Amino acid sequence: MPTIYTLTSELHNEAAVNASTRKFLDSLHLDFTFRGADYSDYGSHALDLIYVRTGGTEGIFLRLLPELIKQSNRPFRLLTSGKSNSLAASMEILSYLHQHNLQGEIIHGSADYITARIHLLEKAEEARTQLHGLRLGVIGKPSDWLISSNVDDDVVKQKLGIELVPLSLVPPREEHGTAGALLIYDALKALVAEHRLQGFTLRCFDLLTAVHNTGCLALAKLNAEGIIAGCEGDVPALLSMAVTQAVTGVSGFQANPASINPETGELLFAHCTIPLNMVERYELDTHFESGIGVGIRGFMKPGAVTIFKLAPALDRYFIAEGHLIRNQSQPDLCRTQQVIQLSEPAQARYFLTHPIGNHHIIMPGHQKALLETLMSIM
Repeated sequence: MPTIYTLTSELHNEAAVNASTRKFLDSLHLDFTFRGADYSDYGSHALDLIYVRTGGTEGIFLRLLPELIKQSNRPFRLLTSGKSNSLAASMEILSYLHQHNLQGEIIHGSADYITARIHLLEKAEEARTQLHGLRLGVIGKPSDWLISSNVDDDVVKQKLGIELVPLSLVPPREEHGTAGALLIYDALKALVAEHRLQGFTLRCFDLLTAVHNTGCLALAKLNAEGIIAGCEGDVPALLSMAVTQAVTGVSGFQANPASINPETGELLFAHCTIPLNMVERYELDTHFESGIGVGIRGFMKPGAVTIFKLAPALDRYFIAEGHLIRNQSQPDLCRTQQVIQLSEPAQARYFLTHPIGNHHIIMPGHQKALLETLMSIM
């Protein structure tokens, strides 16, 4: 529920402004808390809006600004109806904020647009709150081939509020097939509990030599239980999965492109594990590269999807919407295979010109607007 504060010039008729306020806020059909000019608890709610009711309020805002900065590090959301020169004042305020490297935006337009924008901001702030305070394990170092995927733990803590915890896994006893894969699941779940983790990434290929089995089934099960579980020690992919879970409620499918058609925008993604709560059905097979252990062939319902990846330095990201048009089961690829048609085919060029590593996260639904809003406030 948003909380609304007000900026009002003393030159305007109070009764007329109050009547205009009621009419405007009623048109939005929102549940909200109205605080008026009392900013004492600003910054303590999921979403705070500053309703610029009239022009001539720039100086009032400037006097409030030092205290508001102390109370909140979030972007300033300036709500305006456009009445009584309020839009002009909002533009002056926002220009000042940008000149001083402070974030903000003006929320203005039709009642439907404003309502939709506020709902989107609420969801983004909820996702941001979910990310803050996460403890994510890095079990073993990133796989040797992830040469472009190093992160700075301090930057991750500062920008996302996520703590990365380096750990090692004592492999369980060697046992083949599903029984051995479940022993790995038990060992990982115990490690999560011991270190109070909400997720982890695992240097999983080491298990092939240590116990002649794989973590694919364990990761599929743990992700379905709400524990973010990534492959190959890929930390940027893990962070991208954390964002995906905060936005959609599922960790997402960590996969890499196997083939790309840059002319049509059709992509084939594949990997040997997928969260079991993302698929309609699944089959057990061997791990593709090694031919041993247990791999997951998952079949996700065709429909709208979004592809997402955070850069290691958290200074850029990739988002593309598309449609999962079919699952396939070719024997010469990782076991879960998804053919995705991008909504904007030209975006396929990104994978061939400026990719953020090889792993990307596929999530259900079209989530671009929400992801971009979340990224704008991180």
